[in-house]
Amino acid sequence: MARDRGGAEGWAGVRVVPAIVVAALLAPMPRTGPTVLAAQTIAITGGTVFPVSGPKIENGTVLIRDGRVLAVGRSVTIPEGSTRVDATGKWVTPGLFHASTQLGLTQVGSVDATNEGNRSGTINAAFNVAEGINPAVVNIPIARMGGVTTALTGPSGGLIAGQAVIIDLYGERIESLVRKSPAAMVIDLSESSKGAGGGSRAGVLQLLRQTFADAQEYQRRKPDFRKNQMQPLAASAADLEALGAVLRGEIPVYAIANRRSDIESALRLAREYRLKLIITGGIEAWEIADELAKAGVPVVINPILDIPTFDGPASRFDSPALLRKAGVQVILVEAESGGPRNLRWAAGHAVEYGMSWDDALRAVTLAPAEALGVAEQYGSLDAGKVANVVVWSGDPLDFSSRAEKIYIRGVDIPLVSRQTELLDRYRKLPPSY
Repeated sequence: MARDRGGAEGWAGVRVVPAIVVAALLAPMPRTGPTVLAAQTIAITGGTVFPVSGPKIENGTVLIRDGRVLAVGRSVTIPEGSTRVDATGKWVTPGLFHASTQLGLTQVGSVDATNEGNRSGTINAAFNVAEGINPAVVNIPIARMGGVTTALTGPSGGLIAGQAVIIDLYGERIESLVRKSPAAMVIDLSESSKGAGGGSRAGVLQLLRQTFADAQEYQRRKPDFRKNQMQPLAASAADLEALGAVLRGEIPVYAIANRRSDIESALRLAREYRLKLIITGGIEAWEIADELAKAGVPVVINPILDIPTFDGPASRFDSPALLRKAGVQVILVEAESGGPRNLRWAAGHAVEYGMSWDDALRAVTLAPAEALGVAEQYGSLDAGKVANVVVWSGDPLDFSSRAEKIYIRGVDIPLVSRQTELLDRYRKLPPSY
């Protein structure tokens, strides 16, 4: 996934944090739970509604019931007894979908005790991060206040890092958060994976091909494997079993690849093994945009990167716009300076460098839902979909706007995070406890 050089909220962030800051972040505070509005009908009226799946609706209404969107439009009949939310002068959008995080898995990037998404070893295909999620981590409410209501959270480490899952950013138990598991298999083809191939990218690809071929053989000859009538395989039975879902196209491969040659290698692998491929990182993807578009391969990209690295020297701010112009499905993420909470500003940055506003909003809502196979439930404001809805003070991609109302599965979520609690505590000195 996109590399996090600045915070603990990204896919594989490493950051030195002073001990006093860690203590302040982790010190206990009274919990404030969301206001549960189960089985209640909510009508958000009068706002400018951006369904994403269709044109904007001036003076529109979004009707929510039992955690689902019941209706969206300009002339929606509001049942008697509904809770009305006046959104006049506001903007209403689907909740944002961040497709590259370790939300719930990492609290402080530089403190190993708070990291649950990293696993040693080269082939970790059977590793599913779901049961490592901590619903109480402070990063979840912080991301939520940035309008992020759904995220892909996943592993790091190894050539095949393991299985990522889709979560909603609301709930007190793992079962409440996790919405699809597994959702993707994370494979690292970037510079950092060379060690798995003996220091060579060619070795990495050789090992991957051997592992995929062994997984195919394992699927065909399970009885022989159980009788120990097969030659040694490249991975454990559990890992080869997990790769079966990838080889059958049931879940996509999330391939971390930044350099053009690495992206081309991922495309070759996808053709050879008929993989459902998603490129993430994608720094030099713009150089082969036409090929990616022809192959129907989405690209997950951080639009605020333009510093050349050995892993992707041809980085540029306008790469999302170039990819989209070529017809590539672009998914925007932000895993550098602020992680998921700054996703909307990353999308605004892409607009500044040539991406259309509509495409940028789609890239943080419907596009990730489509790529990950959950568009029937997420990503747009359509009848029957999960009611993840945000009411904004203005343009959500503008720095000056803020989320004024957040609904996740139809629940009105309080606009409270660890940051707002610390602000309230230290607004007056000495603080009260």
